[in-house]
Amino acid sequence: MDQTATRIVPGAPPLELRGVTKVFDRPAVDALNLTIKAGELYALLGPNGAGKTTTLRMVTGLLKPDAGSIHVFGIDALANPRDTKQLVAWLPDEPLLYDKLTPLEYLEFVASLWSVPAGIAGPRAEELLRWLGLWENRNDRCETFSRGMKQKASLAGALIHDPKLMILDEPLTGLDASVARQVKDLLQDRVKAGNTVILTTHILEVAERMADRIGIIQHGRLLAEGTLADLRARAGAGQSTLEDVFLQLVAEPDEVA
Repeated sequence: MDQTATRIVPGAPPLELRGVTKVFDRPAVDALNLTIKAGELYALLGPNGAGKTTTLRMVTGLLKPDAGSIHVFGIDALANPRDTKQLVAWLPDEPLLYDKLTPLEYLEFVASLWSVPAGIAGPRAEELLRWLGLWENRNDRCETFSRGMKQKASLAGALIHDPKLMILDEPLTGLDASVARQVKDLLQDRVKAGNTVILTTHILEVAERMADRIGIIQHGRLLAEGTLADLRARAGAGQSTLEDVFLQLVAEPDEVA
C-alpha cells in the first residue's frame, strides 16, 4: 500500500480517461475523454445502454479498452492494474458477497486480499460495521441479510482498504429510505474527508442534491458536463430540475461537449 502511494503523481487527477473506446456489436464507449477532480462527487448519467457501466468496468480493470488510456492519480491503470486497484473501490449494482460468511469474516477476507495488516483491518472493520448499523449482525451469515443489509456489507468491503477513489454503479437501487440515507451520508463524509466519489444513478434527484459535477453520456460519448448551473445554461433551461435538463440534452442530436 505504501509503495503504491509513492507512485501517485502529485497534483494528478484521481481519474483521467483519454480516447477510451470499447466495441462490442457497436461502440459502447466511443473515444471518451473524462477528467474527475480531487475531492468531488461526480455523477455519471445517461440513458440505458449509454456506456456508463462499461466505462466504469474499464476503469476498475474488469474490462480492457480497445483503445485509449486510463490514469488513476497519474498511474497508468492499463500498465499497472494492481497499483491502481489498491487506490480504488468498486461497488457494482448487485452486492457481491460470500453468503456463507459473516460480515466480519467477509471483511477479514477482503482485507487480506489488499494486504491490510490485521492490526488495522480489525478496528477498521468494527468501525465500518458500526457506522453502517451492522455491528449487531456481525456474526450472522450474509445469506440471511436483506438486500439493504447486503448492500451495506458490500460497501464495507469496498472501504476496508481505505480507497482514495470510490466508484459506485447504481448504489441506491432497491434500498429503502433509511438505508439509502445512510449510504448517501457515508459518501458525503468520504468527499468531505478529501476522497473522490463517482457514481451512476437513475435517481436524478440524488445527483441533483449530491453531485459537485455531472457528466451526461449517450452512445458512449460525453454530451455535456459541469455543475447543475452549467448544464442548465447549456440547455437554456433556466431554473429547471436536473430531470428536465437531462431529458432535453439527451433528446438533442449528439454533440460532444
